[in-house]
Amino acid sequence: MKHRYLPATEQDKQEMLGAIGVEKIDDLFSDIPESVRFKGEYQIKKAKSETELTKELTKLAAKNKDTASYASFLGAGVYDHYQPVIVDHVISRSEFYTAYTPYQPEISQGELQAIFEFQTMICELTGMDISNSSMYDGGTALAEAAMLTSGHTKKKKIVVSETVHPESREVLKTYAKGQYIEVVEVPAGGGATDLEALDAAVCDETAAVIVQYPNFFGQIEPLDKIEPIAHKGKSMFIVSANPLALGILTPPGVFGADIVVGDAQPFGIPAAFGGPHCGYFAATKKLMRKVPGRLVGQTEDENGKRGFVLTLQAREQHIRRDKATSNICSNQALNALAASVAMTALGKKGVKDIAWQNVQKAAYAKEAAKRAGLEVAFDGPMFNEFVVKLKEPVSLVNERLLEKEIIGGYDLGASYKDLKDHVLIAVTELRTKEEIDTLIKELGDRHA
Repeated sequence: MKHRYLPATEQDKQEMLGAIGVEKIDDLFSDIPESVRFKGEYQIKKAKSETELTKELTKLAAKNKDTASYASFLGAGVYDHYQPVIVDHVISRSEFYTAYTPYQPEISQGELQAIFEFQTMICELTGMDISNSSMYDGGTALAEAAMLTSGHTKKKKIVVSETVHPESREVLKTYAKGQYIEVVEVPAGGGATDLEALDAAVCDETAAVIVQYPNFFGQIEPLDKIEPIAHKGKSMFIVSANPLALGILTPPGVFGADIVVGDAQPFGIPAAFGGPHCGYFAATKKLMRKVPGRLVGQTEDENGKRGFVLTLQAREQHIRRDKATSNICSNQALNALAASVAMTALGKKGVKDIAWQNVQKAAYAKEAAKRAGLEVAFDGPMFNEFVVKLKEPVSLVNERLLEKEIIGGYDLGASYKDLKDHVLIAVTELRTKEEIDTLIKELGDRHA
């Protein structure tokens, strides 16, 4: 259909104005004093016809450097991963992309089952007892987890590692300010959390300790060593985890995590300029009635037939708001569906194979960087990202890489003052040996 947006005619406008009892559009603004109304002409282009506008926008869109035509080594929380074709096919069905909150289970079985499957797969990946139906994104899921622990423990201090995503930490601080919660950041050492500093920061007033797995630099945090520190003062242990990495790493639940959060973007959700994405929130059973959002459960009807319903929502979020630890009453159902379809299409073996490819290809790129004379900043165990120190600004390097049809890595100097001229390079399963070799050659020729 070419004409998807039909304008209102003058007759349409007059009929609408008549229906609400005014003569002209200016009458709608009669409450605004004449002295403050804008009388001039807006400095915008003149209106164009639909065909002219389509041509102009097509030319503008053609200027984009996207992951469909360029090799992307940009990660930092949003990654270029394989998306099974079936994902778009399923989520484009009208019963899913127009679906609203499934309050009426008798007409929402497909939506409810999709959410139930999402919860189940998140629990399998994280090693946790329960998962909610999704959150807005990984950053808000992390902040919600912190607020839950503060409400649960009645403590007002959150200890978070500086190796947690910088944007997630900013979201956490925003949430904490309104709740009068202190956020203490623990420094990194060698690309991972400084365990001595972490131990010193945790006290009897600590509600939770938060780390990322793998962390923002791509390093694998030693959860087995962090867990006893996190729990020493009866505080809680929150892990923000890349769900794809959990296809090959030991789940945080095995290490005693109380809450595991993250972003499901690696599974079937495009980068899309940073959103919308889909956060996940998994926890132990004892926290079931404190989990933000909603949980979908499985039941039987009077004929013994399996069915799905909304089983639990924290009632404080609706009617006891003075006791609420969250105001999240919704979920990202469509993106959760996309993640569910992707995980189902890949299967357990597929998820593990892709995670393994990320490890292997990143390791190849890291060793190639060393052979090219580049300085690799951190050398611990990693997943699919590593840090390289350059001899000039990252922005200049990335501009030259674009000329070679390569999207460069993330400039760590934008988030960490002591990491100026350091670039975070992400290598996913989609990167070929030729693309990796080209990247390293371009970096090595100027920086060796």
